[in-house]
Amino acid sequence: MITKINGLLLSLTDDTATLSIPPFEYEVAIPEFTRRQLQGEIGKSISLHTIHYIEGNAAQGSRLVPKLVGFLSTAERDFFELFCSVDGVGVKKALRAMTRPVQDTAVLIEQQDAKGLSGLPGVGPATAEKIIATLRRKMPRFALLVRRDAPGADLQKPGVVDETFQALIVLGHSEADARKLIEQVLAGGKKHKDSEAMIQAIYQRQTGQVTS
Repeated sequence: MITKINGLLLSLTDDTATLSIPPFEYEVAIPEFTRRQLQGEIGKSISLHTIHYIEGNAAQGSRLVPKLVGFLSTAERDFFELFCSVDGVGVKKALRAMTRPVQDTAVLIEQQDAKGLSGLPGVGPATAEKIIATLRRKMPRFALLVRRDAPGADLQKPGVVDETFQALIVLGHSEADARKLIEQVLAGGKKHKDSEAMIQAIYQRQTGQVTS
């Protein structure tokens, strides 16, 4: 199983990235939202977290072809695997559908927005309902993914946001309230070294709002 690939980004098409890892070149399938993030990286070294799968159906006599699908983070890869697991979706349909950042799609699922979800390429109303029914309770960690272009996005250590979310749930906050509190403190653009520091910042912010 190939789970990560590092190399020089040679080129991009609408749905693939070609990486040079001498003496080989690897073609990696990518969704649209990943392609947009890679547009300025051609000629640079990049890392992609990958899923390795076999395309084709031997029982139907079609040729079996090994494929790689790549993402810029493990969370994005994990979301893709969940999305693919929904009955009637699969890898090809998921790749076509994922035109928006994982965070946006996760929020649509979490909020049971079937209309918004069915607006994704290849996802009709019936599939949207299946996705919501299957994945809704698994979306909070993905809905909290920090956007790469958000203030302070490059400052947060991996796992801090997820750990803070879980801690707030234990402290009695609802999932929606916990997400709102985290998003508000992230908007400040400050670095939080761990979940304890982020929770402290959240409650300091709340206290400030109450006293002001």
